[in-house]
Amino acid sequence: MRQEIRVEACTGAAIDVRAGQKLTVVDLCGGQVGDFFAQAAGNPGEFLSPGVTIDCNESLALRVGDTIYTNLYRPMFLLLRDDAGQNDLIHPSCRKEMFDFFYHDGEGHPNCLDNLNGALGTNHPILQPVNLFMNTRILPDGRIRVEAPASRAGDCIVLRALMDARVGLAACSVSESACNAGRCTPLAMILEDA
Repeated sequence: MRQEIRVEACTGAAIDVRAGQKLTVVDLCGGQVGDFFAQAAGNPGEFLSPGVTIDCNESLALRVGDTIYTNLYRPMFLLLRDDAGQNDLIHPSCRKEMFDFFYHDGEGHPNCLDNLNGALGTNHPILQPVNLFMNTRILPDGRIRVEAPASRAGDCIVLRALMDARVGLAACSVSESACNAGRCTPLAMILEDA
């Protein structure tokens, strides 16, 4: 079984995955961040947690072979392949308030929080995703700087599901900074049986 979903720029989509299936996220044009979030099947109170992932892997970076964990410290995904080698575990999903704070243009601006909530049928006030392909530099003094992603057209991230889950992916809506290399483009999700 193979299922492919195109996630257009500044939108979100969801897909149900079963333990053992392989999920590939493809940066179709290059330089595009994807907000990746998931909830355990049948239990929306258990969800992907970057904070727990940092804790369990003892790292602010994700590397091939690392596990992404839930808020209950259970393994959710195993990272099998990462072409660009850059993902962010720090930033929350962009939302109206973020666009107002940094760019003064939040009203009516598409954003990842709304796009993920819409795709998943949820109403989270804030979401802490794994920001796939996002290039966040941690400077020696502790400050952070978001730079353009290094991902090129066709680069992908491959995950193996370690539990049944509902996955949401948003093609990030920030065109005002280097986050998406100054433009928003589509992503793809490909789900395959093991």
